[in-house]
Amino acid sequence: MIVIPSIDIRGGQVVRLRYGDPDQQTVYERDPAATARYFEECGAELIHVVDLDGAFGGEPRARDIIRAIAAAVSVPIEVGGGIRSMAVIEGHLSLGVKRVVIGTAGIEDPAFLVEAVERFGPETVIGGLDARDGRVALRGWVDTSSLTAGEVGRRMHDAGVRTVVHTDIGRDGVMTGPNVDASLALAATTGLRVIVSGGVSSLADIRRVCEAARMPTGAPPALVGCITGRAIYEGAVDLAAAVELSRAC
Repeated sequence: MIVIPSIDIRGGQVVRLRYGDPDQQTVYERDPAATARYFEECGAELIHVVDLDGAFGGEPRARDIIRAIAAAVSVPIEVGGGIRSMAVIEGHLSLGVKRVVIGTAGIEDPAFLVEAVERFGPETVIGGLDARDGRVALRGWVDTSSLTAGEVGRRMHDAGVRTVVHTDIGRDGVMTGPNVDASLALAATTGLRVIVSGGVSSLADIRRVCEAARMPTGAPPALVGCITGRAIYEGAVDLAAAVELSRAC
């Protein structure tokens, strides 16, 4: 299990939203590339980047910033937000992005997700599964579907996806603790490798995910990562300590 620091970009700045609400935004940094360099210095093995303008607008808006982040660090980055065509995936990969997170497009157009996985591979294309009260949200969390996380997760697995970022929107950006039980249930019912996202508030939360990630010998991994953002920016989690803790899992 690895700790994955998050850089959410809106208006060219590093921000965090409460509950994914664009009207509840806090700006933390004005240089996303510098933030990425700091994360790398702390030992991060992967950096999660979200183009919030792209998520809300339906097409990427932070291409230059993503290019700058990829050039600033040697560790891989994954990017989500507004990825709804093959051209966009190819464009991100050409910038140095290691893998892309597909949410809305893959849910509304399963054939697109199948093609993306077939063309680029399951290590490059991962799913974005964001849930509000157990129901999957779309288009930057603006709309909530009638589909459950389990239903969408099984569809993603059938499409060839093997790893998903699972975000509990009700906990995102408010530091109330990650919904580990929901992520474990998602992994158990779908066979997906799950990255826990939303709610991390302390090293104790990281430790809880680590403990849940420990599987019996021979069992496939269930929880493979934990994303944290606001807790790092507000000093509640020391990233270097969190990375060290996860490596001991």
